[in-house]
Amino acid sequence: MSALLEGIRVLDLTNVLAGPFTGYQMALLGADVIKVETPGSGDLARQLGADAALNRQKMGASFLAQNGGKRSLTLNLKSEQGKEVFLRLVAGADVVLENYRPGVMDRLGLGYEALKAVNPGIVYCAISGFGQTGPMAAAPAYDQIIQGRSGVMSITGDAQSAPLRVGYPVCDTIGGMTAAFAVSSALVRRGRSGEGAFIDVAMLDSALVTMGWIVSNQLIAQRAPVPMGNDNFTASPSGTFRTGDGLLNIAANKQEQFEALCRCISRAELISDPRFAERELRKQHRAALTAALEEALSAYGAAFWEAQLNAAGVPAGQVLTVAQALDQEQVRHRQLLMPLPFPDPERPEITVTRSGFSVDGKATGVDRPPPRLGEHAEDILKELGYDDRQIAQLREKGAL
Repeated sequence: MSALLEGIRVLDLTNVLAGPFTGYQMALLGADVIKVETPGSGDLARQLGADAALNRQKMGASFLAQNGGKRSLTLNLKSEQGKEVFLRLVAGADVVLENYRPGVMDRLGLGYEALKAVNPGIVYCAISGFGQTGPMAAAPAYDQIIQGRSGVMSITGDAQSAPLRVGYPVCDTIGGMTAAFAVSSALVRRGRSGEGAFIDVAMLDSALVTMGWIVSNQLIAQRAPVPMGNDNFTASPSGTFRTGDGLLNIAANKQEQFEALCRCISRAELISDPRFAERELRKQHRAALTAALEEALSAYGAAFWEAQLNAAGVPAGQVLTVAQALDQEQVRHRQLLMPLPFPDPERPEITVTRSGFSVDGKATGVDRPPPRLGEHAEDILKELGYDDRQIAQLREKGAL
């Protein structure tokens, strides 16, 4: 396993998805990620997921997805004793992640300036829906809110069904990935100069940045994007097509790919058809071309055509369910899925995803399961110099 961030300590105060996803990406690279949670309840994601029994244990499937490898410490940051413990943690930490609404940490007396006074080299990353500044800074934000305000929903679906929400929390995930990249970059600078950083990640900004071609068409070409369902707005035939058994994505974006496609499905006459002879003409007559292709594709199933077209140099791939996607030989070869021990006699092991990359030919990973709420409190406090008596006093005073 890769340990690019070995020796880096991250204090993860975040909840649900964007922030925890950031911390998990760092844990997969060897960072010591301490999840600082609210006593009694912890991360809301502990109660979320499709398995009700896990939710009752505060180990919901949503929590398990992005908290492997972390250690959990509960702290009441509203209490003076809890703040004192947190500041001790900050003194020896490298990164603080939080996704409270802007201003919350300052009101607690634990904002960036306060933490910087304790540790000048701290990299402080605040993740929020709209950023720390601006007229919407204080507005509540969840993934679907950002999907709507970013324009993502307006181009998802087709003319009849749009706007549609993307089928997973894409803006939360993009925000988390953006934060992980920003924090890692700040750590590189700190390694050279010793200088910390305040990083302000806005999910809205992050989502808009990933819509590069859509945004540039609007800004530069003054072309408003429209929802096109499973069709690719840049080319035809490029999209999803019905076959004799299942759906098939085809991306014949180049002239030579279009011609190879026509020959492969025994419809070479389409190459010289004046409606389809050139790229722009094919886009103008997309519906007619799709009908002709699907008629030919109906002879066999998607799996057959995927193999035939890829062999002919035409990018093609079956449309799979999530279960089918996870069961692909390619996914197994890349070791994307990682088993972790799980402290439940009826479920001794769980499976989660790693990073979407390998390092020096090795998959990233962690060897510790997602933590029970407060599971590592005593270990962490003793690392900070607290003894058993002091820890008991912190519990009595409601700091833990």
